[in-house]
Amino acid sequence: MVSASKAKRDAKRAEKKPKNKDVSDADAAADAIAKMTLQVDKHGLSDRVTTGVLASMATSRDVKITSCSLLYHGKVLIQDSTLELNYGRRYGLLGENGCGKSTFLRAIAAREYPIPEQIDIYLLNEPAAATEFSALEYVVREAEAELKRLEDMAEELLDRDGPESQVLEELYERIESMDPSTFEVRASLILRGLGFTNITIKKKTKDMSGGWRMRVALAKALFVKPSLLLLDDPTAHLDLEACVWLEEYLKRFDRILVLVSHSQDFLNGVCTNMIDMRLKKLTIFGGNYDSYVKTRAELETNQMKAYNKQQEEIAHIKKFIASAGTYANLVRQAKSRQKILDKMEADGFIEKVVPDKVFSFRFADVEKLPPPVLSFDDVTFSYSGNSEDNLYEHLDFGVDMDSRIALVGPNGVGKSTLLKIMTGELSPTNGRVSRHTHLKLGVYSQHSTDQLDLTKNSLDFVRDKYSSISQDYQYWRQQLGRFGLTGEGQTATMATLSEGQRSRVVFALLAIEKPNILLLDEPTNGLDIPTIDSLADAINAFEGGVVVVSHDFRLLDKIAKDIYVCQNRTTTRWDGSILQYKASLAKNIVM
Repeated sequence: MVSASKAKRDAKRAEKKPKNKDVSDADAAADAIAKMTLQVDKHGLSDRVTTGVLASMATSRDVKITSCSLLYHGKVLIQDSTLELNYGRRYGLLGENGCGKSTFLRAIAAREYPIPEQIDIYLLNEPAAATEFSALEYVVREAEAELKRLEDMAEELLDRDGPESQVLEELYERIESMDPSTFEVRASLILRGLGFTNITIKKKTKDMSGGWRMRVALAKALFVKPSLLLLDDPTAHLDLEACVWLEEYLKRFDRILVLVSHSQDFLNGVCTNMIDMRLKKLTIFGGNYDSYVKTRAELETNQMKAYNKQQEEIAHIKKFIASAGTYANLVRQAKSRQKILDKMEADGFIEKVVPDKVFSFRFADVEKLPPPVLSFDDVTFSYSGNSEDNLYEHLDFGVDMDSRIALVGPNGVGKSTLLKIMTGELSPTNGRVSRHTHLKLGVYSQHSTDQLDLTKNSLDFVRDKYSSISQDYQYWRQQLGRFGLTGEGQTATMATLSEGQRSRVVFALLAIEKPNILLLDEPTNGLDIPTIDSLADAINAFEGGVVVVSHDFRLLDKIAKDIYVCQNRTTTRWDGSILQYKASLAKNIVM
């Protein structure tokens, strides 16, 4: 069930394939990028080094690992920590972009830590395979395979440990709860909750985009309900409606869930605990994200008070020792106080609070354009050109320099298509799109990182791309640094960077190009929460117009002046806040 292990096996098979002398440099580069993305070396072996000692009972449903550490390419990500995951709890994994959250999940999934075998693990980090099976068939077949796996394990345990085995009793409970007679109905409910329709649920996975195959993989994970479910940004490919459904579904997940999400709203709705990866340590907090923020602030306030008090005490002692001179009684007192200092040092000085890195980036000032800047006049569009396939009909719509528009609605209704019509990448079937003669559009799409050369580091990439602006490395260091990409992030090959770090490079490109209007399609994918806040501030400070498609309710709540629902072949202005829109979606959820 562990997709990380499957990735390593695939990488090994790829390595064993006979070399063709005609294989292009591009193919070789693609292979290298794939291996770096999978976090395996040229032999398909893990690039991670882990340590950990199992401190919980081997038969327990809880997992406790002490002396937990993680290195990736020699860089320390976690050091001498305790990982404790309790059955029935839902954990949000927090940390800035590039701190190693995805790498940590891969290491857990690959059982590089001593997790007991009876705890089955599923990591959602890659789409379902491209097969001849429909979405529904795929999920049902995976459920049948899981049922057989459990039955085989039960039989093996019965032979080895006898009928008194505690693990065996739990296995029988799981086997009974699966109930094969309901597989199709239950799989169908999950797929529909994730946005599949009567038509798309029957579509072969080989004919689906990567985003829809990721939904199939998510449906499989939810249906099978492993003992330990690891979800790495599961909302990245979902629309707002599916995000609301998933939030409600995961609230009921009764095993162990570890979740990486960059949506504060989603973490608040789902999580019972938070795991903080700051400062290369795993620190567990009770409660959801808001509780974490409040508790951490209180702890840091108390820590700083204790730190300042200790520093004053140390300064006072040192001053006394320095002024003791040679008087016998003062020398004795000085030695006594030196012992106090030595004991403080042996016990460990109270550390100063290290604040989060907050990057306050800004988009460049732009030329003001008088309205109308971008307008739709009676626009109709369909990909086929046939009226029965129309995505939009008779659409009147406008974007000006002061626009802050959020496009919402289920997947497949044409939100991204609408952005492509705005750029001119697609032309309307009927009607007209007018653009100001000086209009310059800046586009961030879900696949914007495709425009990066992942074999290069970000510093060389932007310097080569904009060589006419400057050849000076220091200049480009500053440009990337403004968007929070600093130090090793600038010199590491981009294939080894996290999705959020690569996104920062794309935002830097947008700033360099100085567009009048920004069209942002899922701009928060992979960004950590502080960076999303910084993005919201940058959008609010931007002097041009902005159109956003996003599944992040908190971002939309901060920036959107106008919300348009794309549905029924048109866009309709929502008369209310984005949180009221979320509440309206929640009312219609069927579990």
